[in-house]
Amino acid sequence: MVADYAVKKLENTKTSIWAVGERVHARLTDTGLTPKGLFTVPSSVKAITPLVGQILVEIETLHDNLSELHLFYNRPTTGEVYAPITQRLLPLDESWQHKLALLPWPTKNLPEVIGSGTTALRMLIREYLFVSLFRACAESLASENASRLAAMQRADKNIDELLEDLNRTFHRMRQSGIDEELFDVISGFEMLSTEKK
Repeated sequence: MVADYAVKKLENTKTSIWAVGERVHARLTDTGLTPKGLFTVPSSVKAITPLVGQILVEIETLHDNLSELHLFYNRPTTGEVYAPITQRLLPLDESWQHKLALLPWPTKNLPEVIGSGTTALRMLIREYLFVSLFRACAESLASENASRLAAMQRADKNIDELLEDLNRTFHRMRQSGIDEELFDVISGFEMLSTEKK
């Protein structure tokens, strides 16, 4: 679902794509968008940090050739189990920067930049990317687990309904067998009674 969403959004654009997960990689390849790389899907929250680290290394290798960075992932929703969304990470949103610049500093102590301002800005952007990628991975993992849980709950409900139906059928067939045996005993008794007379 997220691969199809990404294909629609990236239609008629020349981009480099990295896929997280073999299924997404295969789906993107089938649609003609061949991913440049493949990352494994994190199986737990502990596995997200190494994945984000690998992605950040890839981003840093393309830093000079990188004009935009978009992220596609699944986010849990209330009505449905999940929905695919996109987020532009780079370049930083100008309206967001403007709103951030207008916020008053929370204390009287102003921050100091140690070293050059460019290095500090790069480190802040790296942290922003880390947090954004981590949140996306966590939400995607939560979406997948919620989807699995919903599927198991549906299966459990179907099993309960099937068991109830089978129990009713069993009791009906058992009662029918008991009724037949009783009718045989009664008819045998009636036959013996008529023979004696």
